[in-house]
Amino acid sequence: MSILTKDQLEIVEQSEIDALEDRLLRVASINENAMGVELKRYGNAVAFSVKSIPGPSFNTVKGISGENIEDLDDIVEFYSSKGIPPRFEVTPGNASTDLFRKFSSLGFFQSGFHTALYRPLSIEERTDMRAESAIQIEEISLANFDIFGELYTKGFGMPVAFKDYVTANNKVLAESDNWIFYLAHVGGEPVGIAVLFIKNDVATLAASATLPEFRNKGVQTALIQERMQQAANAGCRYLVGQAAFGSVSQMNMERAGLKIAYTNAVWEKIQR
Repeated sequence: MSILTKDQLEIVEQSEIDALEDRLLRVASINENAMGVELKRYGNAVAFSVKSIPGPSFNTVKGISGENIEDLDDIVEFYSSKGIPPRFEVTPGNASTDLFRKFSSLGFFQSGFHTALYRPLSIEERTDMRAESAIQIEEISLANFDIFGELYTKGFGMPVAFKDYVTANNKVLAESDNWIFYLAHVGGEPVGIAVLFIKNDVATLAASATLPEFRNKGVQTALIQERMQQAANAGCRYLVGQAAFGSVSQMNMERAGLKIAYTNAVWEKIQR
């Protein structure tokens, strides 16, 4: 696989922004934006915010670069006014000494890394890429969507009370052609879920989860292969994904032929 060009790196980064933006704008359509979704643009950077979910997953800034140094005070105030700690994700291509110095002056520190992966999907590769497996995979229908919330919460160890909330916030995505939801079975028993987001000719491996008792049995590998095949059949040029650096998710993607595009530096506010 050849080294990524600057244009390809920008495609990978934009896919992260597109997937989160599409998700949150659709969530904002539920009950007159009861979740308190707000997006604010600063050039190529986008500040994402969900007031009802103060954690880092949806309250993050993507696309930030040295061109936004003069915007940082406003961005921090945007989150402070909501009582939410901001989180910045900086790609290596957008990093600069001046940007990091500004972060430090505002009381931020680098708290971790997050990996972006990619795989080109050429016409020649659009044969069936799914391996023979005892794991059966099907798309989740809107009529049977409760199963997604159930497996998602169990897979991520979340309280069962969150099931209906997870179901509702993802069902609104499933009503769009851009989002496809998958259910994995082993011996007829539902054991895992996964999501694919497609925009233009780029497909993004979105959320995935497996029940704890069925991990290390190839479930996530099968779900990645299924989504890769769907992306190829849809004529996508690239398959991309994100994972915590060095995580099992990253290793599963690499086994499926995805390569590391870059590793984001994650910056968060020092809590005193």
